[in-house]
Amino acid sequence: MQTMQTTPSTDRTESVDSPRPTGTTTRTTPSPRPPSDAPAPLPGPESGPESGPVSGLHLYLLALNPTDAVSEGYLPAAAQLGLDLTLLTDQPEAHRARHPGLTVLHCDVRDHHAVISTISAHRAPDAVFSNSDHLQTVTALAADYFGLPAKDWRATLRAKDKAQMRRALAATGDHHVHSVELAADQDPAALTGVPYPCVLKPREGVASEDVVHIGDEAAFLRHCAEIRARRPGAALVAEEYLPGELGTLETLGDGHRLHIVGGFRTDLSPLPYFIEERLTYVPAHPAPVVAQVLAALDTLGVGFGVCHTEFVVHHGRARIIEVNYRSIGDQGDLILQRLLGIPLFAHVLLVHLGRRLPADLGARTGGAARLDYPVADRAGTLTAAPGPADLTLGDVTLTYRPARAVGERHPLYGTNRDYLGTVRATGPDQSAVDRAVTGFLARQSWEITP
Repeated sequence: MQTMQTTPSTDRTESVDSPRPTGTTTRTTPSPRPPSDAPAPLPGPESGPESGPVSGLHLYLLALNPTDAVSEGYLPAAAQLGLDLTLLTDQPEAHRARHPGLTVLHCDVRDHHAVISTISAHRAPDAVFSNSDHLQTVTALAADYFGLPAKDWRATLRAKDKAQMRRALAATGDHHVHSVELAADQDPAALTGVPYPCVLKPREGVASEDVVHIGDEAAFLRHCAEIRARRPGAALVAEEYLPGELGTLETLGDGHRLHIVGGFRTDLSPLPYFIEERLTYVPAHPAPVVAQVLAALDTLGVGFGVCHTEFVVHHGRARIIEVNYRSIGDQGDLILQRLLGIPLFAHVLLVHLGRRLPADLGARTGGAARLDYPVADRAGTLTAAPGPADLTLGDVTLTYRPARAVGERHPLYGTNRDYLGTVRATGPDQSAVDRAVTGFLARQSWEITP
């Protein structure tokens, strides 16, 4: 039996057809109040033809496996708003087990035709929504079919398809990244122009799944074979490796107004993998960086609903890593709602119900936040681990949630599936938050038996 003791990670980083409607791009201008766990007040409707009560309206939410964002964010927000909710999923038993009493319908949610047919056979929808990376285009097509507010399906496709995203951004000349696409039936040995060192990833992948740093052709061929064995029929993309400081920008828009709700600085695992080990909240990235990222989102047509954008800054130049046209996930959206004191998830749902965002979200400033993800360093069975915790450590509120149950056996994935749990903390200043998280992790241990 081996004992893994967590230690703090070190910093290490590395013309499109239908742009979003133009409008006022705004930052939140919060009042200086410290973070609190008091429930955020629900947003009131903006004036205009789309305003009015939403209680009793019917929301269809599309999902694959249960996630914290849906279970702890969007479902409670829908209940607070008084919405009638039906969840469509290809994994109904998992959702029924987590949410007894929730209306759940089995559906092939990866197929827009199946989604449209299922909804048509039931109550008429007032909104169709998903927070899944994999389901954004399906959701957009289904919502559009019913004449409901929706993301542009072309924008969701550009965000999801990494090769298409690179082509769209390259057309502007400002965000060009050397990238080559390997079709599902293409011999990788015959592919030319691979930009070593590069990052190899699935064309329509998510998070750090099967994302690997490649130094030469031998490694490229080996990893192509390994990924294809796990993902038969998947197209791959090889992009030039982008050095620099990795960050995120979190945005919320209604197609007319775009709010920046902050971002994070991201600490990654050592190469060759790209596991996010820590996120530190950044209230405002430098203005030139934000302008470059927003220009890229304009090019892709992104501006409706919530979006999580990853980018790298090198010598003052921001370059897009990927665009996830949904909320950040991995409990990052939960910590944003707590830190900012705004009903973030309710705002997202209201946008999909056709409501306009307020000019000022009323977010708090002056607080700090951090998420840490203890990561398994070997394959095996988890034989001992801390349980859930909700702590107040001075002025810091700290939450820990396990990602694995004791007794579970896992290989070493090299992705965020290696997470053992999530620590999220908010407080009045970064030093206090850092001390609380570092102290908490130092007192914990996870035992993994090979």
